[in-house]
Amino acid sequence: MTKRIRVVAAVIAQDGRYLVTQRRPTAVLPLLWEFPGGKVESTETDLDALKREVRHRVGVEIEPGAPMSSVAHEYEHYTVELFLYECRLTQGEPAAVNVHQFRWVESADFETLPFTPADEASMSKLLGLTQ
Repeated sequence: MTKRIRVVAAVIAQDGRYLVTQRRPTAVLPLLWEFPGGKVESTETDLDALKREVRHRVGVEIEPGAPMSSVAHEYEHYTVELFLYECRLTQGEPAAVNVHQFRWVESADFETLPFTPADEASMSKLLGLTQ
């Protein structure tokens, strides 16, 4: 049986642009882009994990909102179950604390950046490119 990893990510929109982060060169899937977030620990809820991971990665406080989409993506040794949540910034300005870099991008920019496979599938769903 393949190991399943539950991951949450924040879709933070501001002035028509979305916050995306780039994985570090030493990370799994190095230098690929994704929505900020990370693994849900066994002792926490999705929303607790979202707040913790976004604070850890870009140093801001968020208020998680409604779930937007979910997708399961099989990698070689595990399956990532990615859950995207609509979130809003409540405190701070994003900084590259535990990411290689971050950017505010418009949805049209999504196809110009190399995203992780799970994030790419989620974005296609978000933008209505797939059902």
